[in-house]
Amino acid sequence: MLTEHPRVVLAVSFVSVLFGAAAPFLMVVDVVPTSFALCFLSYGMSVAGLMLGLVGMALKAETKPA
Repeated sequence: MLTEHPRVVLAVSFVSVLFGAAAPFLMVVDVVPTSFALCFLSYGMSVAGLMLGLVGMALKAETKPA
C-alpha cells in the first residue's frame, strides 16, 4: 500500500522528524509543559521518521527508471 508511493513514505517521515524537532523546542521555550510521555513520543517520532526516510529513499531509488 505505502510501498507503491515512495513520496507518501517520505512525506510521513518528514512530518515525523519535524514533530521530533519541534516538540523539544517548544518544551524548552515553555510553550508546552515538559512531560516524560511527550519527551518519549518526541524521541520515538524522530527515530521513526529517520527510519521511514531511509526506507522511502530506498523505495524511490528502486522505482527510479535506469
